[in-house]
Formats: sequence, structure tokens, C-alpha cells
Amino acid sequence: MARTYLPRTLGAAGIVAALVAALTLFAGSGLAQGSAAQANYAPVNTAVPTISGTAQVGQTLTAVPGTWNSDVTATYTYAWQSCDAQGNTCAAISGATATTYAVQTADLAKTLRVVVTATNPSGSTSSTSAQTAAVTAVATTPPIVKTTTGLTSVLASTVVLPQLLTIDRVKFTPGRLTSRAVVVGRFHVSSTSGAVVQDALVKVTALPYAWARTGAEVRTDSTGWATVTINPTYNMPLGHNALVMFVRARVEGQPLLTGSSTRRLVQVTIR
Repeated sequence: MARTYLPRTLGAAGIVAALVAALTLFAGSGLAQGSAAQANYAPVNTAVPTISGTAQVGQTLTAVPGTWNSDVTATYTYAWQSCDAQGNTCAAISGATATTYAVQTADLAKTLRVVVTATNPSGSTSSTSAQTAAVTAVATTPPIVKTTTGLTSVLASTVVLPQLLTIDRVKFTPGRLTSRAVVVGRFHVSSTSGAVVQDALVKVTALPYAWARTGAEVRTDSTGWATVTINPTYNMPLGHNALVMFVRARVEGQPLLTGSSTRRLVQVTIR
């Protein structure tokens, strides 16, 4: 019995040793693979990119890549985008792939943002900055021109933020409506710097719309006045009332709702 028991015991011990070795090898391989999987991953953004600088034509903006987690040092690429004033409808700016971007005239009244892509051997991840404020024009001192009345006059195109237009005087002929005859409205536009403004676009809209027709925009002359013909309709009552009008003055080429534009409500009495 001893002769048969010992070989069997040795055989069983060998099998156990072989299983232990196999399990150890398998476990070691799995641990190694797990460690490698944990160590290799694409960059993870933990703080979004930012933009430093002033959003003004001629100024230079600089992209700050933000904060990233990566197992090895990541490399960064940049893609600048142009968006509308609300930060929507964004599109890549051709050739703008450096860490800095010189603001162009084409960017006026738009917002800008930058997409940063971090890359390591395991992959790439992108993160987008918040958009800048709307791009403004270069602040300039308007040329001084004297009108025939001795006032300083400037072209509307020179009135840029932080300057604004202002409708500072209004005249109606007749000054009181007793019929539905044509009314002539005159609207004077100046800048917040105190100069009268030539070539500002003035638009008059009756409220309610059905009470009068006012036509297209009219430019101010060299003295700052825009003359608008107002045609009352049969919908306008002739009793004790008032014809209310919404007046807008803007600089051609600037957005309707932003820029240096101004608005004012006016009225003429109906008796």
C-alpha cells in the first residue's frame, strides 16, 4: 500500500502546485492589465478654458487652457470661434488656431470663444470657454466739424461705444391733430459727447401700428435733424386722444438692438 500511496500523494501535490502557479500567473497578469488600464486614459478637464484680454477690434485675446488630469503631460491645440451677440450660432474662424487671437473688424458686435483640445497617447478631449462680451470698435475721438449754427457735428459712423446716440429734440407740424391730414415730424439726434450727429438712421413707428404709416428710415442732415412724414389712417380716432410713436436712432452697420442706438417714445395730441 505504501508503494501505491506515495506516488498518488506526489501526483496530487504536483497538480495542486500547478494550479497555484497557474492561478498566480493569471492573477498577476490581470493585476498588471488592470494597473495599465487605470494608468492609460484620455485627458479629463476639471476647469474649463478661459480667455484674457479685451474684446475690442485691434486688441489681442489670449486663451488659458484650463486645468486637466492626465497620466502623462498633455499637449494642447486651440480653435477660436465667432458667435452672435447672445453666444449662439458659433463657427470656427479660419486660421485662428494659436493661443492668441487678434480681434478683427469682422468680429464687431459678435462674441468670441475658444475650444481647447488636450491630447495624450490614450486619446483627446475638448473643452470650450465661455464667450467674451460683444466685440466693440476702437474708441476714437470724433472729428470736430462746425455746423452753420456753430455746433460741433460728427458723422454717425464715428459714434461707437461707450458713446451713445440720443434723440434730444422733437417737433411736430401741426403740433395738434384735428384731422387725418399728413403730419411732419422732426427728430434731432446728438451724441452723449454733446455733438450733433449726421447720417444717423431714424425710424418712426406709430403705436398702435394701424393708426399711422411712417415709411422707411430717414438720415439726419448735417444739423442733426431727420424729417419724417407721418400719414394717419382712418383707424386713428379724432376724439380726445394722442398719437404715440416709437422713435429709434441707430448707426448704419451696427446691430439693431445693440451698439450706440437709442429709442424714445413721443406723442402728439389729437383733439
